Formats: sequence, structure tokens, C-alpha cells
Amino acid sequence: MVAIVGATVFDGTGASPRPATVLIRGERIVAVGANVKVPSGAKVIDAKGEALLPGFYDLHTHWTAGGDPAVTPAIANAYVSAGVTTSNDFNSAPESFEARRRWIASLAVAPHVNMCGRISTPGGHGADWADAATTRMIVTPAAARQAVDELVAYKADCFGETMVDGWRYGLSPDNTSMNEDALTALVDEAHKYNLPVLTHILRTEKAAEAGRAKVDVIAHALQDLPLTQDQIETIKKGGGFYAPTLAVYDPSKPSRRAAPPGNEAARARGTANWSNALSSTKRLYDAGVPIAAGTDAGMPGTHHGTSALHEMELLVQAGLSPSAALIAATANSARAMRQLEDRGMIEVGKRADLVLIKGVPWDTISDVRKTDRVFVDGKLVFGPGAPPLNPVVPMPPVAVGPLVDDFERPDGRSNLDTLVVTEPDSGLGRSIEMIDTIAREDGGHALTMIGTMAFKPEPQIAVVLPLTKGSVQPADVRKYKGVKLDLRGDGPFEVALNTLGGTYIATVSGGPKWQTAELPFADFKKQTGRAEFPADHWTGTDVMEIEVRAKRKGGEKAWLVLDNIAFY
Repeated sequence: MVAIVGATVFDGTGASPRPATVLIRGERIVAVGANVKVPSGAKVIDAKGEALLPGFYDLHTHWTAGGDPAVTPAIANAYVSAGVTTSNDFNSAPESFEARRRWIASLAVAPHVNMCGRISTPGGHGADWADAATTRMIVTPAAARQAVDELVAYKADCFGETMVDGWRYGLSPDNTSMNEDALTALVDEAHKYNLPVLTHILRTEKAAEAGRAKVDVIAHALQDLPLTQDQIETIKKGGGFYAPTLAVYDPSKPSRRAAPPGNEAARARGTANWSNALSSTKRLYDAGVPIAAGTDAGMPGTHHGTSALHEMELLVQAGLSPSAALIAATANSARAMRQLEDRGMIEVGKRADLVLIKGVPWDTISDVRKTDRVFVDGKLVFGPGAPPLNPVVPMPPVAVGPLVDDFERPDGRSNLDTLVVTEPDSGLGRSIEMIDTIAREDGGHALTMIGTMAFKPEPQIAVVLPLTKGSVQPADVRKYKGVKLDLRGDGPFEVALNTLGGTYIATVSGGPKWQTAELPFADFKKQTGRAEFPADHWTGTDVMEIEVRAKRKGGEKAWLVLDNIAFY
């Protein structure tokens, strides 16, 4: 039993803050009140002069290696240190959900993390990187329903980012956008599973479509034009929440790119976008649309953890009261995720996700930065008496068998039970790539990869064979000497070993006839680039994937047939 005594409680219900004692047994709050008696033997936390609030939410984050911080244990540290006790991750491939949940559960301290399934359109936002298994691409209502059903099989906690809008702020070429009938079908199918849909929307007309489709959370800030009254009423009638993610757009943050000198049109467009973002937030709030809190953390300059606190400051800048901003980041966000019965308020029976603050944030919103202690599931995870924050290390490696894939499984998975995926170049106008399993002339099956290169710098197509599900847990391959594979194809190819410490490359030549290439680890040369856990040299304990790449000139075609990829 834990007793928090002496604090002023902001319970998230809309009631005025009041002095109260809060008792916690296990994961749950069992008593709240001014006259609650502290049982003998309870661990007492003296919080006199402090504010006690429900733990904060961040509904819109990307736990990506490109963020700050960049790796799972450090990201978890950042959230609990800021009092964020629930985060939605929009970055992870569905194949990685199970392994990522295991990793997060193994950490000493971590927030709750909702794993969300990504859905976009061909050429849409979020479809300009990774593969079609990471981001499902749909056009029609039937495809939308199928995508939802496929992601439910991975036990997705929500659907997000759902890339409805391809507008690029009036500053870059637009992506494609989702049709309203497809969005409506997507939401309807998701709601059959009682799962919320969270969107990527920037234009007012697409927000109105989301209202008609009954989307649960409209994000981001609406920026293209001022909202019309009809649009506001449509959004409100839809019954969803609005999470403007102002933190990612804040023009004052150091990483925010300014328009190049002399480009006054871009400068004016950027100024109008920010003005519209603030105005749309206030107007929707005034109209009674509930505001929720998300940040787009993981994007450049939008740091995990502290951005959630800054989002509340920016909501106040937009015209909300500090109390309204706090409710946006607690009860409203829990309700948007259909989790309010479990958390988001300080009430008997709720999960004891709590934050103690040395300040009065309902008067001065910047006091949210004065975090003293944080509780997740009733356990102290940050502050005096808490366990140390997570060491920033990867998951422990696992041994893998020598045969990676002989392409004989009828379900298309590798011999290591991983999903083989494509990896064309990223950005607008990607190279076109297709892989498929075909019959070999001499019996058995092989994988064929064909594609046409985009007109862009360094176009490529590639096939990736993860060594563990979702490329989360590293493989230990020290007992092997190298990689071998059977291949035929139309020219040179790169074989890459993607490791947590960096990428190592060797080159093979294809031809019209089958050949076997044996590549000792010593032949692989380290490539410059970003690494999750940088290492100076090959260790063999942190290997994530085998990748085979074809690089050609724009407009050229490439073909490759692979079989019997293995360590030897």
C-alpha cells in the first residue's frame, strides 16, 4: 500500500483542485479524499505543497531511430521523466509489435505504449518510406476493411497514423490523399473491433470528411485555410477529438527550418500555416470539440517526453486555459483512446498512473516541467526513491539457425519465421519493385525481385530478410563464418548485413545461370551512416537483417532470383 499525502489533487474530472490523500494498492487507486486514513504499514509519500495529477498522454509519437532520443530504452526514460505514462507509437511495423511489447515490458521503467497500425494510400504520406507491410496502402473501401482486419491480427491497439491528407503545407509537392468512402469504411471496420482511428490531416476540407467518417482523433493542426462554420459543425457532429500536435509546428523551436532568404512566398505561407494552426485549435475548442494531446515526437526537433509538456504550453498559447490543457493531456486523451475506464483521472478503481509536480500547473502551465515523482501502475518509476532509469542497451541477442530462407514455406515467411519485405528507395517517386516466390526449373522454389528505378539520386530496389520478427531483437551469428546464397540476375548486387552498430556491405555479380556466392564476414565493409548503437567494428552479436540490393540508373530495370540464403 502506498499513501500520497499532503498534495493538491487535480483529478482530471473537471472538479477544482483540492487537498486529498490518495491510496494505492498494487496497480490501482483504492481511495481518494481529504479524510482518508492512512493504513498502518503503508508507504507514505509526503507531497505537501505539490500537485498530484493523472499521468500525461502523448497520442502521436514515433519511436524511431531518427528521433531524440533514438532508441527504445532511452525513449522510455524520456517519457517517464516527463510524467508521460501513456504513449501511442505510430512508427513500428506490425511485425515488430510482439517483440517491442516484450522489450518494453522488460525495461525497469517505461510508459504504457499503444502499438498503432499505419494505413495510407499509394503515394501517400507515410507510404514514401519502408514497405507495404509496415504501412498498408489502400484506395477503395474494400481495401480499407481488409487493411484493418490484417492489422487486428497483429493485436494493434489503434489505427494511426491513418494518412488521410497528402497536403505538404503549400511548400512541397503533395502526396496523394485518402478518398472519403475509403476512410468511412476504415473507421467503420475499426469500430467493429472497438479500436480508435487517429489521422494525419492538415486541410480543413479533409477534417470535415473525417468528421463525417466519425474519426476518433483528428490530427494535426488544420493549417491551409481558416475553418468555416459549416466545417466546425461537421467536425463537432462527428464526435471525435482534435489533437493539433502544435509542438511539431512551433516556429520558435531551434530545428524549425526557416524559408530561404528571398523566398517571401514560402515565408508568408509558413506564417499563415502557424496562425491557422492556433486559430483552428481555439475555434474548435470554443465550439465544444474536445481537445486531446499529441506531439509528433520523434520528428526533427520534437523531442520525446518534453514535447508533451510543451504541447500543453502551446495549447494555452492557442487560447485554452491551463486546466483545459491539462485535461486535454489526461482525461480527454484517455477517452479518445477508449481507456478512460482504466486511467486518465484520479478516481477509485483507476490505474495509478500519476505525476507529482512541484508547482501549480492549473495556474501556470509551465509548471508541468517541474516533475518530482512519476508512478506507472502504482510503481514509482521516476523521482526520489525510484529505480535507476533504463540503461541504454539493446535487447540481448538470440542465436539463429544457419538457414535463413529457402523460400519453401507456403505462407511466404522465412525459415526463421520472419516476414520478407521490400525496401525501395524512399521519398516521392519511389522505384517500383515487386517480389514473388516462383518455381525453379530444377525443383523447389526461389524468390524473384524485379523493378524499375526511379529518376532520382541513387535509386534502388532491395529485399530484406529479418533474422528475428520485426527486426527488433538482434541475432548472434558469431558461430558462423559468413553468408552464402544462390543467385542469378542481371548485374552487380550488394549484400548488406544490417546491424545495430551499422551496415556492412559486400558485392556479388549475377548472371543468367545459377551460381552460389560465399561471402566471409571479413569481406563485408562498413558503410557510413546512422546506427542505433554505433560500434567501431564487426561484433557478430547485433545482426538484424540480410538485405540484397540492386542499384541502377534512373529508368533502368533490374531483376534477381535468390535461393538458399544461409549462414555457413
